Amino acid sequence: MAAEEIKSLRIHGKLARDLGLQIVSGFYREGELLDTESDASQRLAVSRPAYREAVRILAAKGLVESRPKVGTRITPRDKWHLLDPDVLSWMFQSEPDEHLLESLFELRMIFEPEAAALAARRRTNEQLDRMRNALTAMSEHTLASDEGRAADQEFHAALLVASDNPFLRTLTSSVSAAVSWTTALKQRVRPLVRDPVPDHERVFDAIAARNADGARAAMAKLVELALFDTKTAPMPTTKANTRGAATR
Repeated sequence: MAAEEIKSLRIHGKLARDLGLQIVSGFYREGELLDTESDASQRLAVSRPAYREAVRILAAKGLVESRPKVGTRITPRDKWHLLDPDVLSWMFQSEPDEHLLESLFELRMIFEPEAAALAARRRTNEQLDRMRNALTAMSEHTLASDEGRAADQEFHAALLVASDNPFLRTLTSSVSAAVSWTTALKQRVRPLVRDPVPDHERVFDAIAARNADGARAAMAKLVELALFDTKTAPMPTTKANTRGAATR
C-alpha cells in the first residue's frame, strides 16, 4: 500500500472517531445535519474522500444516514449499533448515562451466565488452559494495569469460545470492549477497592469441574458485583460537556 493511501486510512479513521465521540456525547443531536462534505473538508483541512469515508464508517455503525439532496443526518440512538466495539468505546469515553450502563449489564446478565454453563459442559482442556493463564495474569498484574485488564478480556473471550456456540462467539469483541471500558470506568479516581479476581476464579473452578449450574450462578454473581462496583465507584470532578465547549 502506498504511503499516501496509508495516511488517508489514518485520517478517515481519526475523523470517524472524533465525529463518533461528538455524536454519542450529544454534541450533535438526533436529527441534526452534519456539514456538507465540501464545508466539512474545508473546516477540518482534510480531503473530501477522507471525510466521505469517515461518514461511511459512521453510517455502517448506524450513527448517521446520508441521503441525496438532504445530507448526512444523526440517527436516533435506537438505530446505533451499540455493541460495536468502537461505539462502546466512544460511549464510555463520553460518560455513559446510568440507564445505558445498567442496560449493558442487563444484557451481560442475560447471556454470560448461560455461556458459562455451556462452557462447563463443552470446554476443552486447551480452552481451560487459556482461561487459567488469563486468571494467572489477572492476579499477577491486577486490574489496575493494562496487562491485567487485557487478561480480564482474554478470560471472558476464552469463556465465550469454550461455549462452542457460534452465535455467542460473535459477541466476543463486544464483551471484551464492555469488560475493558467498564473496568476502566470503575478506576478513574482510584484503584478498585474490592478484588474481582476471586469472582473469576469461582467461575473458572465451576467450568473446570464441569459444573454447569455452578458456573451459571458464579457468572451471574460476577456480573452483579461488577455492576455494583461500577455504580459505586467515585466519579471524577469534571465540567459538563456543552456545545459551547467545542468549536465546529
